[in-house]
Amino acid sequence: MNKLTFLLLFFGLIGCKQNSKPAKIKEPVQQEISENKAVYPDALMKVFDAHGGIKQWKKQRTLSFVLPKPKLAETHTIELWSRMDKIETEQFTMGFDGNETWLLDTDETYKGDVRFYHNLMFYFYAMPFVFADDGIMYSEADDLEYEGKNYPGIKVAFESGVGASSKDEYYIHFDPESHKMAWLGYTVTYRSGETSDNVRWINYKDWQEVNGLLLPKSITWHNYEGRKILEPASTMTFEDVIISENPQPEEFYAKPENGEYVAIKTN
Repeated sequence: MNKLTFLLLFFGLIGCKQNSKPAKIKEPVQQEISENKAVYPDALMKVFDAHGGIKQWKKQRTLSFVLPKPKLAETHTIELWSRMDKIETEQFTMGFDGNETWLLDTDETYKGDVRFYHNLMFYFYAMPFVFADDGIMYSEADDLEYEGKNYPGIKVAFESGVGASSKDEYYIHFDPESHKMAWLGYTVTYRSGETSDNVRWINYKDWQEVNGLLLPKSITWHNYEGRKILEPASTMTFEDVIISENPQPEEFYAKPENGEYVAIKTN
């Protein structure tokens, strides 16, 4: 049996508390988002509509949520237009300032890969709307069957050079009646440079409405054998979700004075 290997980085979160001087507040440069010019598959547009609509999503500037992990809760904040981000805990802070990834961890106790983790949970959380990003290629996927029900699907791949792992592949499967997203299949190729046929599976069925958008309340990884979905393996819950048209100042995402930029790991 090919059991689901849950990403160990989720649980390697220990470090030190941020103690930097408050950043001077300034208004960020406002960006204009044009009307969506991308052509999405009709099935994907129906999924977007079932979750509040792509126009409503593209109005938003700031998303934040809390992962209430047993040992160390994390507050994730993301600038949705530029994809700057920041993760805050009582023991460490990490983020992406738009150019570089950084970490504030003066005790050097964080053992994970900051460049991999800083936006990882955002991409799992912001489903299905992250599949409206630029540089994506769509094709039809075979139905996924679970407990006697068939879920139509769309395969999502990235153009070469898009993102940190452009060889990753995703499969979004949706309820044929409601068109709400039901399953996400994904491969992990980070740093390997090789494609993978090991597709992991996450169940999306627990939703909450926030500012007119239907977003996850929790997601559940399942054990699997290829495309055969087995029993649940682990669940992650999202609390205190806020999505807003108001941006944070750019300084919010900047590297703190005592922080360090994070180099790419080579092994």
